[in-house]
This record gives sequence, structure tokens and C-alpha cells, in this order.
Amino acid sequence: MPLADVLDRVIENLDRFVDEADLGEPFFSGSGYVAYPFSVENFREIKGTGSERKMAFVDGGNQEIVGAPNFSVQINRVFFNIFQNKERILGSVMPKRIEFFSVTFSNFRQNEVYYDTSIFPVSEEFENYLPDTGDLSFSSMDRSVMQGNLRADIATVASIARRFAEWEYAKHVIENELEEKDVLVMDGTLQTAFTNESKYSKGVYELAKKKGVIVTGLTKTCGLFTTTGLSLLGAARKFAKNNNITYPMWYYYPVAEAFSPVHEAVILLVKLNSMTERIFRFEIYREQAKKLSIKEIGEVVEALSNNSADITFPGYPYGLIDADSNARVRSDEMQRYKYALLSAISKKGIWGKFVRHIQAKDAHDKLNQLAHW
Repeated sequence: MPLADVLDRVIENLDRFVDEADLGEPFFSGSGYVAYPFSVENFREIKGTGSERKMAFVDGGNQEIVGAPNFSVQINRVFFNIFQNKERILGSVMPKRIEFFSVTFSNFRQNEVYYDTSIFPVSEEFENYLPDTGDLSFSSMDRSVMQGNLRADIATVASIARRFAEWEYAKHVIENELEEKDVLVMDGTLQTAFTNESKYSKGVYELAKKKGVIVTGLTKTCGLFTTTGLSLLGAARKFAKNNNITYPMWYYYPVAEAFSPVHEAVILLVKLNSMTERIFRFEIYREQAKKLSIKEIGEVVEALSNNSADITFPGYPYGLIDADSNARVRSDEMQRYKYALLSAISKKGIWGKFVRHIQAKDAHDKLNQLAHW
């Protein structure tokens, strides 16, 4: 059968099963959520009249340098910036970016495999911004790190050090860089996924409440659904179109409330620029959101919108674009670190001790190399 015919059948099947006749309602699984039905009244225009609230954006990145089933060496970065509308605020008492190496290794104790992580800051001044290594010990069968019913992969556990560092670093940003009514924007949701992570998020929340700084999170992607199985963001766009919502920029509030110990947020949808149809999931720490007026929530979203006019990605905050760029560990950097580390191992005469473990999982990389010959 010709490829074009096969693709036609694929498209026909896709078209049949993605049925937008019934959009459904926002769906959140679990007992810790209250979802609200779609309502025209929940769409609110972003007028773009200006908001003087400063916004700090925090993001992190990490890459494995060398790994085996029983150890993972990673380079980690966390970065922050501050904007007021479109203007970058340059004054800072903190390092704009921290970097550290992490070594995660397996241990056998209590009749189970555990993964423990050690941290090595690139500079001594970064020490105070890093998580406690005592919080970075996980059973490989901990449900928060397992992959389905499978034992956790060590590289996945190794990345948790970077996530905890984001929270710890954000707490210092609130303490040293922000003032009352300013806004912290974390990359991603405010949901904590891993054992011990809530310890760090609660540290952020408690200090933010004390200083009057509003804690928020914005996600690049959203995997939420409606009760008919459609994507929540796609259904919201369709609902807006069906009901003639013609605001060039808007926020939809509220979609749902999350009130579990691992997720405390009010969830919104935001369309932040008139040049794009993209909408994003935006969250505000629930205890703070419930005390804000509609006008104050609008000011927070407006400040975010004023920062979302960059031509490279209209509708997405430039502060997060910049934070991602500065926190990202690029492949050429990772390779440089890898060669330096392997060279140092070789010079110490202990190459054989490690290569036998590395080769237990590097066959996929070898095949990738062959594919590019």
C-alpha cells in the first residue's frame, strides 16, 4: 500500500477519535482537587495598562556527564533574573547562577538498593544555596521515583538534586532580591513530585508569606484533560471560540484548586500576547491566591503579560526564556566535562574500575554514534 494511503487512514482514524462535539469539563484526578466547570464569566481581559510588580524567574538545568547502573555524575545549574515589565533589573546581592556537580551512587542496605547523592559546588559561595544531601537519599523502590512498577533509574534520581536546588535557590531570591507584592515565577507547576521535596517548597511558601511575595509557576507544556478526554488547553481555546471570547489577551480564572500537601495552588489558564493563540497553565500558591482580589490577580497576570512580548516566542515570558537559556547545559559543554572527567580518571590509573560499569549501559550511545557515521 502506498505511504500516502496509509497516512490518509491514520488521519481518518485520528480525526474520528478527536471529537470536539462535547468539550467536557476540566478534569483533575485524585481527592486533592476541586475543578470548576467552563464558564464564560471566568474569562477576564488583560488590558496591558501596566503593572509595577517586579518578577523573579527561576529555572534549572542538568545533564549526566558519566553514568552507569550504579553511579551517575551530573552537572547542575540554577539561574534567576528579575524583570519589571520588559526591563531587566540588574542590581543583585546574589550570584545570578549557581553550578554544582552531583555524584549519585547505589548502596545496598536494609535488604534494598538505595541511591545517595553527594554535591560539589563549583564555587564555595554557592554552598549556601544548595539542598541538604541528607534529603537526597532514596530507596530505589520509593514510589515517588519509580518508573511504573520498575525500580527507579539512577539518572532520574540524580536529577532530583537540581530540582531541590531550584526551590532552595528560590527561597534566597525571595529573601535577598524581592519585596512585598513582587512575584516569584518558578518554571513548571507548584506540585512537588519527590519524597522530601515538600520540605523545600514549604520553606519558599513560609518566607514568601512573611515578606508578602507571591509564589507562582508557569508550565511550558500541559498534559491535563477534560472529562471527555480532550486536552484541557485545546478545549479551553475551543470554548473561547464557541462563545465569541475575542479578548486579544486574557486569563481564565479559576480552572481548579489544588489543596493536597504536595500541591497547593489555584490553577489558571493565560493567553499573554495578542500575536499568538498559545495559552499556558499558570499557578498561584493557593493560600496567597485566596487572599488576593480579582484586581490583584489581574495585576499579577498583567505583569507576566508585559514580559511576554519577545518576538522569538510571543506569549511566553521572556524571563523564563532567559532563565532557560542560562540554566541549560548544552551538549558541547557536557561533552567537554565528560572528556575532562574521563581523562582525570585515566590519569589516576583507575579507568578499569569504572569502565566495566559504564559499558553496562552505554551501548545505546554507541549505536547513536554509528548511526551518524
